[in-house]
Amino acid sequence: MLCVKDSRKMKIVDYVKESYTELKEKVSWPTWKELRSSVIVVSIASLIIALAVFLMDISFKNLLELFYQHVHF
Repeated sequence: MLCVKDSRKMKIVDYVKESYTELKEKVSWPTWKELRSSVIVVSIASLIIALAVFLMDISFKNLLELFYQHVHF
């Protein structure tokens, strides 16, 4: 039983070490300039999408209010 727990523990330790090595040596991380550029693009796209959703929400709200003012149940 003890041997099985040690084996699992070693597998976990090996996995963490291999993951760290891969992240440190094999992953191609962006430069700060590339990262800033990506952040700006994502931020602007997010703002545009948020604005579009906001405008659609206001439009549907106004249309439904207009509809319900003229329709009586």
